Amino acid sequence: MASDLPMAARQGDWPWAWDWVGLLGPTASGKSAIAMALAQAFPVEIISVDSALVYQGMDVGSAKPSLSDRQLVPHHLLDICDPLQSLSAADFVRAAKDLIPAIQQRGRLPLLAGGTMLYFKALIEGLDPMPASDNLVRSEIEAQAEREGWPAMHALLAQVDPTTAQRLPPNDAQRISRALEVWRISGRPLSAHFSLHLPAQKPGALRDTFGQRAFLLSLEPVNRSWLHQRIESRFDQMLEQGLLAEVLRLRALPGWHPQLPAMRCVGYRQAWPVLAHWESLGWTAKRLLASMPTTTANAHSGWNAAHTDPALKTGLDEWRSTSLAATRQLAKRQLTWLRGMKERQVVACDVADASTQVLEQVKSGIRPARQRVSEQGL
Repeated sequence: MASDLPMAARQGDWPWAWDWVGLLGPTASGKSAIAMALAQAFPVEIISVDSALVYQGMDVGSAKPSLSDRQLVPHHLLDICDPLQSLSAADFVRAAKDLIPAIQQRGRLPLLAGGTMLYFKALIEGLDPMPASDNLVRSEIEAQAEREGWPAMHALLAQVDPTTAQRLPPNDAQRISRALEVWRISGRPLSAHFSLHLPAQKPGALRDTFGQRAFLLSLEPVNRSWLHQRIESRFDQMLEQGLLAEVLRLRALPGWHPQLPAMRCVGYRQAWPVLAHWESLGWTAKRLLASMPTTTANAHSGWNAAHTDPALKTGLDEWRSTSLAATRQLAKRQLTWLRGMKERQVVACDVADASTQVLEQVKSGIRPARQRVSEQGL
């Protein structure tokens, strides 16, 4: 009869009722701040579950943890991928498989924090082997998209794989292309490649695909407008922190183009057509950077107040409005994913004591020493 103890507990005096804790939530829900609060209260190491934070050089627009936070608490899966490459859900699962026990062996609790729900889903449910990419099939899909447009390809995907289509925006060319490619090669939708043969999860005893016991805490707003306000404030803060300079620097690198996987990150994709338009009007990167205020508390309103050039004002407004709209849509999709994760424990992130509630939930998983001794004697 298999032991019901957490896997780490079978290897020593493990103080936790779980092998790892997941901190999930939509973008701008406060995951990073609460993860740091947990790290100050308990011995944890943070594993990022975020498809944007893996990219090197994409710091401001991805809201990457600060260097000071990373010096205080070990963070994993940050800056591990060149922006010209991509990190798949299978890649994430392989990395997490090694990281989780390594952190446990150091006597610390793995804290998986982020909002890339596909990564969480893959870790918990597993992935069946994906068919390798086929250049001919991909070329056919891209040619069809050139004729009909990516929204039409998204509509086609909705017919053959509605589950995947629901979580993808109509212009996400790279992911729509891959999902259609998988369907055309294998005859099965991409969503069907998640493992369907895992044993039924017991309430309160969630296990990942490797048998590790997990505890999922989900930060979800009661009032959606609270989240929208935070999304708006965070984008303006990114502008103040140098988002324009970061995008201009990346755009100038060899090999960069709008269809890169890294360009799916909100804020970066929306900047591309605006920057191209400014460039066509003779605004060089140097001129743009010189025109961006660095001391105002609100870079968006400060720039508009400082300039009369309508192209600059209109472009910045367009970049901001399209980025905010895309971020709100991302948050909506993330919340839809979360509602499907029945094992999660929900904490309202728009209440004053949200951090305290999370701390108490995690604290409840500490097993008394007497219980640990008794279990080891079994």
